Amino acid sequence: MMQRTFVFLSLIVSVFSQDLGVPLSWRKFSNERPLDERIRIAQNGINAIIPQLNAGTAEFNDIGFWQSGNVYSAMANQDHIAGTTVNRDRVVNGLNTAFNLNANYDKFGWWAQSAVYAYRAYRDDNLLSHAVATWNRVSAFVITAAQASAGKTSVKSFSLAGSCDGVTMAGGVFWRPTTDDQLYLTLSAYLAEITNDAKYKNAAILSAQWIKAHNINSNNIVLDTVNGHDCSRSPANWLFTYNSGKYIEGLSVLAAITGDAQWTSLYTNIANSAMKTNVWEGSDGIITEGASPQQNNDGVGFKAVFIRGLHEAFSRSSNQALKILIHSYIDVQYNALLDLAANGDTYSSAWHGPSQSFTTWGQLAALDVLVSAIDAN
Repeated sequence: MMQRTFVFLSLIVSVFSQDLGVPLSWRKFSNERPLDERIRIAQNGINAIIPQLNAGTAEFNDIGFWQSGNVYSAMANQDHIAGTTVNRDRVVNGLNTAFNLNANYDKFGWWAQSAVYAYRAYRDDNLLSHAVATWNRVSAFVITAAQASAGKTSVKSFSLAGSCDGVTMAGGVFWRPTTDDQLYLTLSAYLAEITNDAKYKNAAILSAQWIKAHNINSNNIVLDTVNGHDCSRSPANWLFTYNSGKYIEGLSVLAAITGDAQWTSLYTNIANSAMKTNVWEGSDGIITEGASPQQNNDGVGFKAVFIRGLHEAFSRSSNQALKILIHSYIDVQYNALLDLAANGDTYSSAWHGPSQSFTTWGQLAALDVLVSAIDAN
């Protein structure tokens, strides 16, 4: 799944108003734990994964490079939301180690996003420079309007489809050797917000337009891949939480920096659909993707990214109905973890339970829920 060659699928979506009500079939969509307890639960979850850190590589045992980057994201966001610096030294040192060891390596698609969260939490300019360097690297793999028109790009040996289904491919981003379009959109939007540089904002807009035109299905779920050579599609059932999560997150930042209501409307509708789909959850609302007690898989990390993206939208939205819906959805996952999947301060990747002995991937999946619940209540 993570070995895709080129990102993205094409279907034009019609954005429409949706009912943002909380489904009454969801399991336990509120909680009364006080703020200090929520902060403590999240930090204890982070502390439980730290023994798996290999300081020499900055990665965590048993979860690999892209998921390891997301542990740092949760740690930095914990400090940002809780107003602490408990995790600062470990996050800063880990990110600097990773970037120093792996210049121009494609793991930075995820690690650059971690660097942005860490910059937001700690205002360390060196972390921002890592993110900017990654953006510069990735930008070489964005299809420009001129390249789409010419049907070729210098970074690939095959010819490009200038349009798919009659819509330009400008704004698409190659998966290899860099990151995908949702990630590029989100990174661009954050850098635009941080630096106020129009080049990042323009890149984010182009990327957002590409996804809107090519990569959302009729149910408002963000899809997976399109081949840049012949417009062939990935299977229609390749539906993964992180695609919607990163797009929701990127759009929420883009809406904030542009004031453009189309992006607010779009992320609201996609978030609503993504929280109510039966693709990765049942009527109780508990996410089933990545429920893998015995071995790691990508879906374990995907649902963590999804929750993080929803939380970012929660923190930026002025739509009270959407905020209540996201709060409720995060609490469904939070209560499932604490009631059904917890073994002390560690958690199974199967959020319906039962609890089990510690696994790094189960802990990774839980962290963004624990952190997001600090703020979403």
